[in-house]
Parts: sequence; structure tokens; C-alpha cells
Amino acid sequence: MSDFQVVQTPHSKIRTPRRAVAAMFVLNGAYYGIWASRVPAIAQQHNLGEALLGVLLLCMCAGAIVSFPVTGRMVDKYGSAQVTKRIALLYGASLAALALVPNVWMLGLALVAFGAAHGAMDVSMNAWAGEVERHEGKPIMASFHAMWSFGAGLGAASGYLAVKLGAVPMTHFLTGAVICLALTLPFGLIRWVSPTVAPSSTKKKAPLLAIPKGALAFVGIIGFCSSMGEGGMGDWSAVFLVQVAQANEAIAALGFAAFSATMVIMRLIGDKIIARLGAVRAARISGVLAASGSLLAVAVANLPAILIGFALMGLGYALVFPLMFSRAANDDQLSPGAAIASVATLGYGGGLLGPVLIGFLAELLTIRLAFLVLSTLALAIVILAPYLAPVSENRHSDMPAKPE
Repeated sequence: MSDFQVVQTPHSKIRTPRRAVAAMFVLNGAYYGIWASRVPAIAQQHNLGEALLGVLLLCMCAGAIVSFPVTGRMVDKYGSAQVTKRIALLYGASLAALALVPNVWMLGLALVAFGAAHGAMDVSMNAWAGEVERHEGKPIMASFHAMWSFGAGLGAASGYLAVKLGAVPMTHFLTGAVICLALTLPFGLIRWVSPTVAPSSTKKKAPLLAIPKGALAFVGIIGFCSSMGEGGMGDWSAVFLVQVAQANEAIAALGFAAFSATMVIMRLIGDKIIARLGAVRAARISGVLAASGSLLAVAVANLPAILIGFALMGLGYALVFPLMFSRAANDDQLSPGAAIASVATLGYGGGLLGPVLIGFLAELLTIRLAFLVLSTLALAIVILAPYLAPVSENRHSDMPAKPE
């Protein structure tokens, strides 16, 4: 690998490296938000029942997981910045394809491609974010993830507007893909030459399956614990409010809204918190907040307490993934592409397993008791937090940026 990845030509005050990466996070989130906002319309278009829709959504997740190791090797070979910008174009094409498929079988294939593009860009843009973070010399990963949430919110809002205007998914997806690219890609067109891994590198080669090993395995487990909570909140927070607090459907929607709002707020201010406290203490406090929130919701179990608990969970989970990706991008055993791909596999795995496990336990016990699993996993983040400490020998900490 090259000694340092910041090799750039002069750029304008508007198009900076930090804004370039932020734009890619916004784009990734916006595409996902556009798709998520029209899932009911796609289901109606293809006459999908809940079970079949669930299988199709698993196709999307499977595509993402399969893409991780492939993208990790691409990032190492060609550089994260170049890979990110090219995948962004493929991601837009895969979004448009979702509205053009004629039948369920083709929709399944299109969702595999969409999930693969989403996951691939997730790996490459986080690798690029790690490079820019090292260039800046301070924690900025959390702000990038806040931009993803912002983009997802914009994408979801476009779905609301599209429905109000009577736009079919095809029109919405095609228009959305073009507009999002037009607004964000110009920011990414800076000359940033990312590092590549030479065949003779002493780094370990990326594994065929992106499964973390050694210290990175514990970093991945931390992400797994966090994504279990995020996935569980996304699918079960409204059900929890209905069954435990007897809330109506409108009030129940406030649960995930409270969770999401506090997560965005924490990510916007999270970089300063991490810089002041350090990665380990920030992770421990995050775990305590998430565990406290879920315990409050379970123990008190009235509407105000549950909403406060869900808000605390949003604060708690907000910084875990940024911390995980920052640690992986600076691993001293694997190259950034391979390391990020490996921890992302466990992270996505938690998002897949969380809703399923909570559903199983809710059926076996109650939804209230099922949420205790999230409390336990949040406490695991507290215990495993030391694995998020920066590596003892940061490859680039003492290297200045060099213009091209």
C-alpha cells in the first residue's frame, strides 16, 4: 500500500474531500430511502403477500452480503474513491431497474442487484471516509453517517411527494435516480487518489468470505449487537407500542420517529464527542444509553417511558457503526477494503437476524420480554468497547498530506 492516501489536486472551496464523501453518503441514503418509500406500491404492482415480500427483501440483503468481499478486493486494487464513484452509477441503474421488471422472478433478481450495489457502495464509501478522516486528523466518521440518514430522509420524503403527485414507481425511480446523481456526483468528482494494495504487500489478502478474524472479529460483534438493535427497532418498535402501551397506529409510528431523530442528532454532534472522550469511552457510553433505553421501555412500559426509552436507544446506537468503520479502516492486519468488508458482513447479519429473533421470542414469550435481548446486546457493546480503540501503530498518523 502507498505510504499515504491523500494525493489530490487543488480543488475549489466548495468541492472538498470531506464534502465529496458526504455527498456519496447522501446519495447512498437517498437511493435506499426512495426504494423504501415505495415498497407498498411495488408490492401492490406485483400482488405480493407479506411472506413473498419478506423473501424478496432477503434477496436484497443477500446481494449486499455477497458484494462485500468482492468490493473489498476492488477497493484494494483500484482505490476506494474510484470504486465509489463507479458503483454510484450502477446503484442508480439498479434503482431504476426495480420499477421496470415485468414479474416477480425478475424483481427478485433486480433486488439482488440493488442490494449488491447498495452494499458495495457502503463498503467503498466507508473506506473513502476513513481516508478522509485520517487526512483531516480528527474524528469525522459520525457526520458522514448522519449524512446517510439525511439522504434516506430525503428519499423517503420524495416518496411522499411522488404519491401525492400520483407518480408511479417507474417515474419516481427514474427521476429520483437522475436528480440524485446530478446533485451529488459533481461533489465527488475531485482528484483523490486512494491507496492500492500491491501483490507483494505484506498485508494479509482478503478472504474469500468476508468474515472478520482476531481483534476485528470483536469489532464486528460490536456492530452485530448494534445492528440487531437497529433492525429490531425498525421492524418491531411500532408493534411494541401497540401491544405494550395500547397505542393506536398513528402514535405507534412515533416510536421509530423518536429513535431515528435522536440517532441523527447524535451523529451530527458525535465527532466532537468522540474527539473529546475517545473511541472506547464513547462506545461504552453508547452501550449504556442503548441498554438503559431498552430497559426503561421494558420496565416502565407506559407510553412516555417507552418513547423516552426509544429515544435513548437512538442516542446509544448512533455512534457504534461510525466507530466500527473507523477502527476497521485503520486496522493493522488487513487492508481497509478487506477489513471494512469483513465487519460489514457481521453488521448486516445483525440487521437480518434481529427482527427474526425478536419475532420468535415475542411469539414464545411476549414482545416486552423479547426486547430484553437488545438490552443484553447493548451491554455487550460496553464490555467489548476496548476493541474499538485505535490500533497501536496508525499507518498514517504521522504523515502529512501531499498535493499531487
